[in-house]
Amino acid sequence: MDASRSDVLILGGGVIGLSCALYLLKGGASVRVLEQGTPGCGSSHGNCGTITPSHAAPLAMPGMLGVALRSMLRADAPLYLNPRFDAPRLRWLLGFARHCNWQDFQRAAQARSAILQRSRCLLGDLIHDEQLDCEFVEAGQLYVYRSTAKLTADVRHHAALLDRLGVPVQRLSGEETEAMEPALKPGVQGGLFHPEDARLRPDRYVAELARLVRERGGVIETGAKIERFETDGRRIVRVGTNRGDFAGERVLMALGAWSPLLGQRLGLRLPMQPGKGYSLTYSRPARAPRHALVLREAAVCVTTWESGFRLGSTMEFSGYAEGLNRTRLNALRRGAAEGLHEPEGPELQEEWWGWRPMSVDEIPIIGPSTRWSNLHLATAHGMLGVSMSAATGELVAAQFGGKTPAFDPMPYAPARFGL
Repeated sequence: MDASRSDVLILGGGVIGLSCALYLLKGGASVRVLEQGTPGCGSSHGNCGTITPSHAAPLAMPGMLGVALRSMLRADAPLYLNPRFDAPRLRWLLGFARHCNWQDFQRAAQARSAILQRSRCLLGDLIHDEQLDCEFVEAGQLYVYRSTAKLTADVRHHAALLDRLGVPVQRLSGEETEAMEPALKPGVQGGLFHPEDARLRPDRYVAELARLVRERGGVIETGAKIERFETDGRRIVRVGTNRGDFAGERVLMALGAWSPLLGQRLGLRLPMQPGKGYSLTYSRPARAPRHALVLREAAVCVTTWESGFRLGSTMEFSGYAEGLNRTRLNALRRGAAEGLHEPEGPELQEEWWGWRPMSVDEIPIIGPSTRWSNLHLATAHGMLGVSMSAATGELVAAQFGGKTPAFDPMPYAPARFGL
């Protein structure tokens, strides 16, 4: 028997690839994961670790294109579009602009909500049943407002959307918000509380997923950078890496923001761009927030764990430009300082950046390829990879096993892009 061959060869060892591996193993498949670094070293590592059924709304809505274009004048804007010319990014932006209408907004919100709500249930059960050590806390997430204009707009659009989708959201006065969260500075105008949201430490969650995959017989090849594909007709017969060649009856592409780059080698034009995010991780301050927070005017996400404290978010479209941008990091610090009594912990532990895999319609791409007979995709989860991970794994395992999925898979199908 060829030791380099498995039932399913998974490209990518982030939270999506490992979740798919786990659910496929539960279904009886043999699995091998190819990861160019170590498990979860990409955007799975430094994100804010919030589990958010509340994040059903996509960025694309009427007026957002204007916001993006104006952001080119402000390098510290929460949503920043780098003005440097980049043809793939321009094509993506034009496609994004076509989705900035209320019909596509509602369609994307419904698709995102279905997978988010299913994943929230699965993820909580998985963590409890397997006793995963990842600092999981089911305490909700609080949006905080210091301007009545921003609060009014979010009540009109964000809260009303969640009401239609059946996702609980509580409207709070400024006094109620400050009473709920003593870490906030005074001057809060109101809040929106999402009681079904949760939080965890994402690097520990991914490490625990990797442990479960290995314990159930899965193989994770670390340091395996994909270099080529060998094909025969409509089948991928072998994947070549710097650590040797591997094969699988089926191949699952779960490469996150790297998916378009590798997809090109298979003749696939994935309508995706990397949305660069940043975070700052500290030791825990004495007056740490009790809840996961979103400071809405500054667009700063704040997450507290027993082991630390993280400021994160921002969305930068600069293509595949690597490295830290001090302007973006300083914007996180300023935004936190405007809203929190202790905006930073005693010790700065990590400054981080990562690429989020943003699809042009902000719906994940999950399902069989129409071009390659044994290729499946599970990518383009945007800022919600951790939140959507468990349901993505369940959906992929159901599709591979010929079972009826728990929710409609059609909105996520690669066929909508001819992939």
